[in-house]
Amino acid sequence: MTTASHVPAPPQGPGVYPPFPAPPVEGKGKRIGWGIGIAAGVIVLICGGGTAALIGIGVSTSGSLQERAEAAVGDYLDAVAAKRYDQAYGLLCDDAQQDESAAEFRTRVTGEQTITDYTFGDLNFVTLALPVDATYSDGATAELEAYLGQDTSTGAFEVCRLGE
Repeated sequence: MTTASHVPAPPQGPGVYPPFPAPPVEGKGKRIGWGIGIAAGVIVLICGGGTAALIGIGVSTSGSLQERAEAAVGDYLDAVAAKRYDQAYGLLCDDAQQDESAAEFRTRVTGEQTITDYTFGDLNFVTLALPVDATYSDGATAELEAYLGQDTSTGAFEVCRLGE
C-alpha cells in the first residue's frame, strides 16, 4: 500500500486569505500614466510661463530704453535749437565734457546749422546709438547717429556724440 501524500486545499469562505496574496494589477498602468502626464503638464506650464515672463520683461525693457534714449537726445536737440547752450552742455556725457569745455561747445554749436525737426529710429542696444533723421533750418536733411552714455550716478542716458 502506497500512501499518497495529499496536500489539503486551503480553506474557502469569507474572512479567509490566500497564503500569498498578489498585489492588485488593474489600473496600475493607468495611475502611472496619469501621474506622468500631470507632472509633464505642470513642467510645461512652469517653463512656458517663465519663457513668457522673460519675453515680456525683454519687450518692456527695450521699450523703456528706447523712450529714455529718445528723451535724452530730444532734450539735447531742443536745448541747442532754443540756444540754451549751458543746458545742452549739461546733457552731454562726462567724456564729451572732458573733450570740450562749455565755451568751446558754445562756439562750435553756434557755428552749426540748427536742427529744427527730427525723428528717431530704433536704438541699437549694443552700441547705444540712436538714429536721428534731422531737418535743418535751411530745409536740408541728414541721417545722424546720437551715441549715448550713461550717467554713473543717476543711470540716465546722456549724449556723447551726435554726427553722421
